[in-house]
Amino acid sequence: MSAEALALYVHFPWCVRKCPYCDFNSYARHGEVDEAGYLRALCADLARERARLSAPRRIGSIFLGGGTPNLFGPSTIGALLEAVADTFPLDPQIEITLEANPGAAECGDFAGFRQAGVNRLSIGAQSFSNQQLKQLGRVHTCEETHLALAAAAEAGFEQINIDLMYALPRQSPMDAAADLTQALAFAPDHLSLYQLTVEPNTEFHKRPPPLPTDEQALTMQQAFMQPLKEAGFARYEVSAYARSGQVCRHNLNYWEFGDYLGVGAGAHGKLSEAGAVWRSHKLKRPAAYMQALAEGKDAATGWRQISGDELRFEFLLGGLRLTKGFGRELYETRSGQSWVALGERMAPFIQRGWIEQTPDHLRCSEQGYRFIDSMLEHLLPEKRAG
Repeated sequence: MSAEALALYVHFPWCVRKCPYCDFNSYARHGEVDEAGYLRALCADLARERARLSAPRRIGSIFLGGGTPNLFGPSTIGALLEAVADTFPLDPQIEITLEANPGAAECGDFAGFRQAGVNRLSIGAQSFSNQQLKQLGRVHTCEETHLALAAAAEAGFEQINIDLMYALPRQSPMDAAADLTQALAFAPDHLSLYQLTVEPNTEFHKRPPPLPTDEQALTMQQAFMQPLKEAGFARYEVSAYARSGQVCRHNLNYWEFGDYLGVGAGAHGKLSEAGAVWRSHKLKRPAAYMQALAEGKDAATGWRQISGDELRFEFLLGGLRLTKGFGRELYETRSGQSWVALGERMAPFIQRGWIEQTPDHLRCSEQGYRFIDSMLEHLLPEKRAG
């Protein structure tokens, strides 16, 4: 995605049921969702986002996330994508991803989504064990995941991501390997492999399940590498693996600290305008979000400029996750800090072998990937200030 292009994230906050590990801005659906009302709010939000820009900018990718976007019908998704095209110029090769849960109540019409303009699906399998799915609070079964993946292929989707989680409650390395084997059998072009972590303000935080140790989780992750390599996948980010040419352009824009717009309840955005970098987020509660826009008000709770150490930390938050790392020009352009100063700041990690830096490039070493969280904690602005 070129530097001037924008990514667009659209948030759909409803689910059939809230998962006990989920800390996203999502809400269990009670009755029918007001699709028409939410679509009107999204369209009004899009117009406001366009008005913030000092000059027109192309949209290079769209990610419809949640929540569960496929609770909405293809006609609503199609109308939304038409509104985006009416509001912004689009990249001719635009990537449009729809997150989809595979349950019978959510699966929807994949052929309809494809006709509406979606060209990439991200299917939240999470596990191919019904026992694990039950422990995770999922409302689908592994049999429904099989049906959903078959339906996606039949609908003509050539770009399909499968989300899998590992280090699940009482999961063994053999169980984790079996999940990966089943996922690879569907020949997706992209895999997201996330370690289950217990986040604050979740049911799992209140009642922690018996999870594998960090050492056991690392063993599982390392065991994934050879089967993935044999299947033609390369790791390009801590949790992301893709076949050649099939990286997720939308997520890559995040990790490279590119600009993006966020519309929908609780959506976040980041813009570089007038020589400064700004962040925003929208009202989180769907009813409040829809009401504000219906009354002609701004649903953003405020724009905040980020600069200095905070800005540089946010760049590293994504850049260190990429296996390729990042180059000098990208870093200096988007962070405002000199390459020499970065080298001085990263010197302790370079000495430990966690970071590899050349005159024009920096990346995490294989060993460094194990200590990303420790490095980022040390790099936090308040840590450095102290």
